[in-house]
Amino acid sequence: MGVLDGITVLEVARVPPAEMPGMFLADMGADVLKIETPGLDHTDDPDAQRRAAFAFVNRNKRSMALNMKAPEGQEIFRRLATNADVIVEGFRPGVMKRLGADYETIRALNARIVYCSLSGFGQSGPAAGYPAHDLNYLSLAAVLGLIGERDRKPAIPLNLVADYAGASLHGALGIVLALFARERTGRGQHVDVSYLDTTISLLAATPNMRFFFSDGVAPKRGEGFLGGSYPYYAIYETRDNKLLTIACTEPWLWENFCKAINRPDLLKFARKPDQFVRAANAEEDGARREIEAIIKTRTRDEWYELLVKADVCVGKVYDPQEMVSDPQVNHRKMVVDVEHPKFGKVRQFGVAIKLSDTPGTVRTAAPVSGEHTEQVLSTLGLSREEIAGLRAKRVIE
Repeated sequence: MGVLDGITVLEVARVPPAEMPGMFLADMGADVLKIETPGLDHTDDPDAQRRAAFAFVNRNKRSMALNMKAPEGQEIFRRLATNADVIVEGFRPGVMKRLGADYETIRALNARIVYCSLSGFGQSGPAAGYPAHDLNYLSLAAVLGLIGERDRKPAIPLNLVADYAGASLHGALGIVLALFARERTGRGQHVDVSYLDTTISLLAATPNMRFFFSDGVAPKRGEGFLGGSYPYYAIYETRDNKLLTIACTEPWLWENFCKAINRPDLLKFARKPDQFVRAANAEEDGARREIEAIIKTRTRDEWYELLVKADVCVGKVYDPQEMVSDPQVNHRKMVVDVEHPKFGKVRQFGVAIKLSDTPGTVRTAAPVSGEHTEQVLSTLGLSREEIAGLRAKRVIE
């Protein structure tokens, strides 16, 4: 039994970051119905169908293709929303109102609804209607300018930060908090999640922002003890041209590392209190370069085995193929297989949140667009003739 068994979710999203909160809920047992636009997916293409089954953020969900621009489609959505617990939408402010499915409209039909809106800049403010993507949020949140080496352009960290760590995770948490509040009050509420807001929140938690408000000290790219310029927190190249990460920010861990490489004289380069925002000085940079030469004398895997045994914070810089083969990753069931009725075993990444009593599960691979349309309409009491009529009008697919 999943912790969210019995919770019904309607998802109206067109981008994976807005689809991921629903996946978290579905993994924990919620019944998540994706409302998709008819005609957008090539459902008659065998390769597209096969690839759809591997869509990480859509697993454990059902799919209904419904034209939300048609009055009949809007009416069907409102009927579904009347008995739903959660709605997740990922459009710019105003879009759902034009579709007759905004929070105020749905709340009038269902006072218990938890309605989560994920948008770039939130539901209010001078930028609320602006278009943007992860890179734009990173730049506006002052995150992008802090990532990378100081003498180069900032490094783009995929779309992990604003999209997924920001909007997706905060969206899922906001929904769960609102469901918890509903248990106490009996009322639902609007969960307003901004990609920009959540990115700023993530930055605020980092150590190099610790003294920004208190002391007016602003971090800069490539500086600070987590910027990569200090010897104890850096990326090193090994003899086989692979990469190794060392992250010994505690003095005792740095001591373990220095002993392991037979350089006790480098103990003096342990992290110091004044290094939160400044870059390494010439002597500290020289120590890092000395260590680079030492690390070059062995292979990545040789160093890893040696340093793990020495109780050092060390990591191999994996490519994706290596990651999915790692013993720890597999022990934690972060790579799993799910049976698909058409494609057999479909490999998926696992559930990261481990609950001891009500664990999440990967029950089904992602559906193709509209796979469950008829099933959903039948539960609303529509006859075969009525469903055929809606299909003829292109209200459904």
